[in-house]
This record gives sequence, C-alpha cells and structure tokens, in this order.
Amino acid sequence: MKEIPRLGSKIRALRRREGLSQAKMAERLGISASYLNLIEHNQRPLSAQVLIRLAQEFQLDLKAFAGGEDERLVADLLEVLGDPMFDRHGLASADVRDLVAHSPLGARALLSLYHAYQGARSSAEVLSERLSEGQELKGIEISRLPSEEVSDFIQQHMNYFHDLEEGAERLWRDAALEGEDLFQALSRYLDRAHGVRVRIEKVGAMRGALRRFDRPLRELRLSEVLRRGSRNFQLAHQVGLLTQSAALDRLASDPHLVTDASRALCRVAMANYFAAAVLMPYERFLRAAREVRHDIDLLGHRFRTSFEQVCHRLTTLRRPRAEGVPFHLVRVDIAGNISKRFSGSGIRIARFSGACPLWNVHAAFLTPGMIRVQISQMPDGTTYFDMARTLRKESAGYHSPRAVHAIGIGCPIQHARELVYSDGIDLDNLAAAVPVGVTCRLCDRMNCEQRAFPAIQSPLRVDENVRGVSFYAPVSDL
Repeated sequence: MKEIPRLGSKIRALRRREGLSQAKMAERLGISASYLNLIEHNQRPLSAQVLIRLAQEFQLDLKAFAGGEDERLVADLLEVLGDPMFDRHGLASADVRDLVAHSPLGARALLSLYHAYQGARSSAEVLSERLSEGQELKGIEISRLPSEEVSDFIQQHMNYFHDLEEGAERLWRDAALEGEDLFQALSRYLDRAHGVRVRIEKVGAMRGALRRFDRPLRELRLSEVLRRGSRNFQLAHQVGLLTQSAALDRLASDPHLVTDASRALCRVAMANYFAAAVLMPYERFLRAAREVRHDIDLLGHRFRTSFEQVCHRLTTLRRPRAEGVPFHLVRVDIAGNISKRFSGSGIRIARFSGACPLWNVHAAFLTPGMIRVQISQMPDGTTYFDMARTLRKESAGYHSPRAVHAIGIGCPIQHARELVYSDGIDLDNLAAAVPVGVTCRLCDRMNCEQRAFPAIQSPLRVDENVRGVSFYAPVSDL
C-alpha cells in the first residue's frame, strides 16, 4: 500500500494535545512505542493503516495532514522574516522549512509573536502621534486585528462552508423562491416564518445605517440608497442571522478566533457567505459561470448582484466533485492597503506589507470602471491570469464620501482559457508575463525599477559613484 509522507511533528503535536505518553498512544494505534517514536522523529513514514487508525481513534479530519497548511505557514514565516529586524540573523528559507517540519507549534507561536509585535508597534505609533497632538488617550488595543483572524479562518476552510450552502438550498425550498421576485419572496418569508416586517426607509431616518434590525419591534429597515441587488443581499443576510444561528455559532467558536471582536466579525462574514449562496445558488451559479465563461458582468446581470459579489462567489466554488476554477481575490484601496484577500489558486498574497506594485490591481485605478487583464509570473515561475477593476460604493447623496477600491481576481494560467477575458491573448507567450512578486523583501528580481526595499537574500551595497536602474539594483563591474 502507498505510504503517506512523513508527518512526525503533527503526530507528536496531536499526542501532546491529547495528553498521552508515547506508550499510551502506541497502544491505541496498535503499534509499538518504539515504532511511534521513530514516526515522531521522521525516521519512519506514516503508513496509510496508521493514518486511518489515527482518524478513527481521535476523530481527525484527514485534511489536517495535507501539506497545504504547512506551505502557508512557511510562506507566512518567510514574509515575517523579511522584516529588516531579522537581517542580522542570516536565516534562509531552508531554516524556516526545518522549523515548520520539526516544530509547527513553535512556528505558529513565532507567527503569533510577530502579530503581537506588529500590533504593539502600530499602537506605539498611534500613541506617539496622539501625544504629540496633545490628545487624551483612553487605552490602545495592541492585539492582533480581528479582520486578520477572520481572513486566516476563511483561508483555512478554503472559503467553502458546506453547512451554509445546505442552509441556502433549504431556504430556496422552504421560502419557495423559485420563479419569484427575490425581494418580495424573502420579505414574505421573513413575515410568515419569523414575524419580521421589511420597510424601505429614508436616509435620514436610518442615521447612517444601510440595514437596521429592530428585534423588539420585529422590523427590518433597509436604506433607500440600496439598489435592488444590495437590498436582496441585506435581506438574505438577515435571514441568515435568524435561520443559521447554530451554524454561525459553531463556525465562530473556532479556536483560531481568540477575541470577541473576531468571533463577532466571523458571524458577519459567514452571514454574508450565506447571503451570497442564496442570491447565487451553488449549482445554478456554477453552470452559469461555465456557460458564459466567467463573464463577471453577465453573471451580475443574471443573478442581480454586484461585480464584487460575483467575484466573491467565484472564489467559493470549492464543493468536492463540483469544483469551479480555483480563484484568488484581493481588494485594495487607492493607498495600497489590502482589505480583503483569499487565495484558492495557490498564489501568495502579502499579509504584513504592501503588495507588489506591478500587480494590475493597482493599475486599475488608472482606468476606473475598466477591466484590466494581466499574465503574472511569480519569482518561482508559477504563472497566473489576473483581472482587475475599480469598484465604487453606492452613494448616500451628494455630500456623502465616495470610497473607491480595486478588486483583483485571478487563477492559474492553465485555467485561463475558461475565462472570457483571455480571448485574444497569447497565453503561451510567457515571455510577455509581468514579473510580479509577493513583497520586495521576498522577491529576488533585483533589476526591478519598482523595488522599494532590498531583498533579504541580497544585502544592501552602496556605491555613491554608481547608479543602477534602482537604488537597490546591482551593476556589473567594468
């Protein structure tokens, strides 16, 4: 029988978490303690029989032994160690891989420590700025951002939540949504099943809110500024909060969510997921996406949803045996701040620093409302096909602020022909691909004119008499 790769550190971590000695665990697995010791030290591979026994004895999801999580941990640590504070230690990628392989808990602890350091540094900067301006301080939060915890949670689940998909399918049956105007059908369902009346309210009465649920009055008020698709989305979101409470609570109790704020934000994100599954039912949406070759605008018209909502839904098509194209997604503002990120394609997206400026999601701001396409090649040679476009949020009136973001979505190059956006592009001419990196510190392309920082593997050498294409680019001696 085929053997499973060596996973000694994971077995050791499981044993310690269960509070078992090697002898006790070996007894439960039906092997000798000496053989378990060899497995834990990667001197013997983990056989399929032992892996199955582990799953039975400890109720394990076998996906926990897949290599994807370790690769993400390695990538995260490499980015962390790209911080200049680590330069003097001379750590290489091999050192990081050894740490993850032999002590994944230690690697995660280092990652958590860096998160805390980042939070403390940000808080110190805020403190300094406020003190210099003479402002009163009532406390500064230095913990990890809840949005980061939720992003990691979504990534760990590959942005697919089967219970919520099933809940959306039940709603379609229970509320008889087929063939009905979705807004009217959902409004009737809320009234009939939950005693909740829906009202469209004027902007002034909403006091800055787009959706407001008054539980004692059993009334859901939606702002008049919401367009039809957004009204449907907010209705479905509220239905999710009312009907999927048990599933939302279970998901939000994940141990990776360590604060009340992150757990609350997770519930909101999962209710949004449910709303998208209601507006764009899985099987119907997947068929339509394949039919129109993932034309985002056409899908938006067909399902009465926004450009961003369609992009998000495309990233969730991960149902086993009914998977869609593996997409990644990123949303940035005009300053380059990343507010949403997910990678189902395998591409690495920066977490602790700015994304590569050569990525077309930044250039989208130069052509508002137009879709820009790009073949992007990472330093390791992997190539992706990317699309990007700006987004403009609905306005509450002339004096309201108008936030503009850009959203980028892409997939591995081998799936590009399944997308209408690849028409007329020579996908085989990889020489024309744009060389994109994760961050400057992790990119070894020293001749890049956009480089803002030196690469960790190339110490900065300054010669005041010689200038390359950038301050950090090497030049040949005469």
